[in-house]
Amino acid sequence: MSDKFEFIDAEYAAAISKTEDAPPVAKMYAWLEVSRSGFYEWRGRPLSISARRRDDLKLLIVKSFEDSDGTYGYRRVHADLAAWSVACGPELVRDLMRGLDLEACQPRPWRHSLTENDGQAGPVPDLVNRDFTAAAPGQKMVGDITYVPT
Repeated sequence: MSDKFEFIDAEYAAAISKTEDAPPVAKMYAWLEVSRSGFYEWRGRPLSISARRRDDLKLLIVKSFEDSDGTYGYRRVHADLAAWSVACGPELVRDLMRGLDLEACQPRPWRHSLTENDGQAGPVPDLVNRDFTAAAPGQKMVGDITYVPT
């Protein structure tokens, strides 16, 4: 039921700020089959203990995530919270991070490659003065000794 009330509250806030056209609140009560008095009772109710705890956890999660420059995922954030003596499960941390749109940015691993030049190497010197040019075909014979590991 609270999800219906949250929807009405969001539409009500949009109607007040005039950012978008929202239907009248009275019609939303009828469409969602909720009572007006139930909505206002829900709106005036204080946050539950678990909702307050989740809000506190969100602050700690954001702190851990920002301290890691956005590289920590939910497992490492959970490990930080455990080190700070905050009791919570990894799935709760995962759920709260999803709700906060915190997505870890993992750097790609460095892979050694022989085919890409990094721009720092200069030309390879010709130490044996090789000359592979010929005036006509068939005058110079050139062989290639390449080791192919099998």
